[in-house]
Amino acid sequence: MDAVLGLRSAVRRNGRFMERFGRCAALLLVLGATTSTVGASGRTVGALQLEPCTLSAAGWPYTVAAYCGRHAVPENRDEPSGRRIELALAVVPSTAKRPQPDPVFLLAGGPGQSALEAYPAAAAAFGEVLRNRNVVLVDQRGTGGSNPLQCRDADQDPDSPGSAAPDPSEARRAAERCLSTLEADPRFYTTSEAVLDLEAVRQAYGSAQVNLVGVSYGTRVALEYLRRFPDRTRTVVLNAVVPPELALGAEHARNLEASLDAQFVRCERDAACARQYGSPRAALDRLMERLRRAPEPVTYRDPVTHELREEPLTAATVAGMVRLYAYSPQLAAMLPRSLAEAAAGRPEVLMGQARMVETLLGEQFDAGLQLSVICSEDADRLAVDPADAETLMGTAFVATLLAQCEVWPRGGRPAEFNAPVLSDRPVLLLSGEFDPVTPPRYGEQVVQHLPNGRHLIAPGQGHDVLAAGCVPRLVARFIASADAGSLDAACLERLGDTPPFAGAYGWEP
Repeated sequence: MDAVLGLRSAVRRNGRFMERFGRCAALLLVLGATTSTVGASGRTVGALQLEPCTLSAAGWPYTVAAYCGRHAVPENRDEPSGRRIELALAVVPSTAKRPQPDPVFLLAGGPGQSALEAYPAAAAAFGEVLRNRNVVLVDQRGTGGSNPLQCRDADQDPDSPGSAAPDPSEARRAAERCLSTLEADPRFYTTSEAVLDLEAVRQAYGSAQVNLVGVSYGTRVALEYLRRFPDRTRTVVLNAVVPPELALGAEHARNLEASLDAQFVRCERDAACARQYGSPRAALDRLMERLRRAPEPVTYRDPVTHELREEPLTAATVAGMVRLYAYSPQLAAMLPRSLAEAAAGRPEVLMGQARMVETLLGEQFDAGLQLSVICSEDADRLAVDPADAETLMGTAFVATLLAQCEVWPRGGRPAEFNAPVLSDRPVLLLSGEFDPVTPPRYGEQVVQHLPNGRHLIAPGQGHDVLAAGCVPRLVARFIASADAGSLDAACLERLGDTPPFAGAYGWEP
């Protein structure tokens, strides 16, 4: 099995957990302890009308049974009689006969990810939570089924592993083309509006309080909800923490470098890996230097369709793939071999991996919503840092955002939006040791202002640790007890590092 098949195998292993949970969820009959009636083909929870549905995501073969509905809200709350948009939502029902009245709201990342589409891949992390509570999913306005701000035909995500480094002027024109296709006013698709939407859904659901689980950018949403509606918040889980003070994108380049250095050291300290591949950082530097001079044509087998393809390998392709692999140490374990092969003139495995990443992740984010959030909330605090020029990501990411924000309409931002959130509510913060986007220092920064908060760092893990090891059990116990301090988190020490691949068949015995 080569490294591409290793990625496919990892996807299948996660999928088996999702398949098992999906079969159980399909058999559930009770939605919750809030006012609920059952009809022939649907259900009513509070003021929400729900119908049976199946949650799925592009690139994932497993599904989750749920109940779906829609809830209308004004696009511009200052004009309540104006245009209205419908929020897509779903309730994944608890296995309990009488679930607790306070559900768990999962807040997806991005910005730009659909909560309904993200849930099938995250379902394994909620098995214990569902023993006592329903899980509620709301597609943030501008994503998924909530009037999505889609730019896929007019734009290309600069994070995409197959994208070339965009020219700022072309990025600006792409944003203008996207704007011309939207049936929406992008000024009203911000975190602050999303928080008001969540509160509207909570009211319609009929619960006095909610438990929030935010993932990556979703932690920004969770913290802002906590700031504005503290009495409606029972507990908060912040997984891959984004501090309110942070401008999204400002530190991506330097955070990635620190994560790669920490993960590449594992190969240099592993006798078999070091003997086979030497320094992964040196191999990456040689490859990037060569590709910056000129892209190289590569003939390879598509890892999904197995058809023969020929495409150029560019520096941007490598940078994007390496960055996304760094999110998961289990995938980063493949990089020493892939980089060494590519640096030696055999880039087929690396190209196949890039194609796999693009296939699995390419359709998961709505770029228009990402621009609405960042241009409204972060652009005035972003600047191209010359020190990033020598990093893997370089300065293109920030330069592209700034060029697009020159033409993208900007919404309002509350005066206190970038201030730390001060709260005595119970909060559990989770970070991965090697997270290349939201490193553990972000969690330490946020927890300082939360007297009933506790920050746990998962050893050897990357971005989004919600499903890692015993974390699902810790999260479920925290939500049940509303007491982060009493958790016995010693089980996290069993996670440990993922050893680097020493050959085409993975790890040495």
